[in-house]
Amino acid sequence: MSAIRTILWVGRGESFPAQVADAPLLDIVFERDLEAALGLPLASFDACVLDATEAESALAQVRKLRARRGCPPLLVRLEHGAEASDELAAAGAAEVVPRAELDDSNAELLARLERLVRPGVRPARPAARAAIRDGIVGESPGMARVFALTERASRSRATVLLSGETGTGKELVARAVHRGGPRAGAAFVAVNCAAFPDTLLESELFGHVRGSFTGADRDKRGLFEAADGGTLFLDEVGETSPPFQAKLLRALQEREVRPVGGSRSRAVDVHVIAATNRDLWREGESGAFRADLYFRLAVFPIHIPPLRERAGDVLRLARHFLDAHGRSEQKLGVQLSPEAAHLLEAHAWPGNVRELENEIQRALALAEPGETLGPEHFSDRLRAVLPPIEANLRPGDSLRETLHRVEAWLIREALAAHGGRRAQTARHLGVTREGLYKKMQRLGIA
Repeated sequence: MSAIRTILWVGRGESFPAQVADAPLLDIVFERDLEAALGLPLASFDACVLDATEAESALAQVRKLRARRGCPPLLVRLEHGAEASDELAAAGAAEVVPRAELDDSNAELLARLERLVRPGVRPARPAARAAIRDGIVGESPGMARVFALTERASRSRATVLLSGETGTGKELVARAVHRGGPRAGAAFVAVNCAAFPDTLLESELFGHVRGSFTGADRDKRGLFEAADGGTLFLDEVGETSPPFQAKLLRALQEREVRPVGGSRSRAVDVHVIAATNRDLWREGESGAFRADLYFRLAVFPIHIPPLRERAGDVLRLARHFLDAHGRSEQKLGVQLSPEAAHLLEAHAWPGNVRELENEIQRALALAEPGETLGPEHFSDRLRAVLPPIEANLRPGDSLRETLHRVEAWLIREALAAHGGRRAQTARHLGVTREGLYKKMQRLGIA
């Protein structure tokens, strides 16, 4: 049984898991940028690999990683400057491996990592992993990272902060954290913080005693107590006011709540998961959100990518919604035509998964059982992309030639929209920068 289940990989090396025999048992989070890696909960990883080119830059990165609390054993895979091994070891690297020595042998690299990790690391939990993925559709690299972090969050008592645009499925991920952990059998209590004014939100979360305000004709237990032993999900926590944030901070720090109008605090054992579609880090710096509360909430941050950055997941989700809503609406056997599939993939989905689900429900309402959906089944907003696509069609072209021409048009439009900046264009299209370069070369785009 492998001692390693979770690896943080900083730098290059995305091919690593493909050639390892027990890769399905590994959760590997790749971060090319060190600053992004430093934003992760390092203590939740079993090992860290720093894949570096030059010894000087590797030395600075090792020092930054080791300065963070909870940094796991660190292996440095170095391409140049192997003579700096002693200096890197002094800075905190557990082992320094010249790239040429491994000759891209992933099995050997994994074996070296195994020797660095303490024995007795928790075993894999296939049932918990399946519970986490239940109900969440996605196989893109961005969602693979979300699944990996969600599994680790479910094993931790740390407060989780979910960030992402509206409609990305933050509550689904919160429920997955709850399902995959030891509190799965207890209550999952959700509250939308934006739905209440401060005075009511305080009563909703902390409870109140009889007579504490007009209309308080009896004692009321708050949601913190209702979730005792389980999970409390605070959606849209960024919409709360600074005075309420101070009270929430105290409850999180002390692990106890005081009902409105009460004189005694009550201890609670709650795993708190918060969610926001705002950049609370920046708002904390500007004073728009309490910085101390941000750091209390973001002990274990998980960012959920927008649908436009989840290459390949649009059609997976569309077919999932066709099946799910097709059963409830008695519209079984409804399929997507190739034209409808291309239409869905070409849309930017500003409303994310929620917008896609709404489009599928609308299309199902217009369809008959067993019918194949065409562009005419979808909203005008989606079909607005059809005229420029039709302008790129040529009679007699094969399907492959047509798709290549449309793909080239979409890439040129995205490049123009981003001023020719390829990195931003790649992010917008939901592909890697290398993938965009290859597509441009194949399609003859200068």
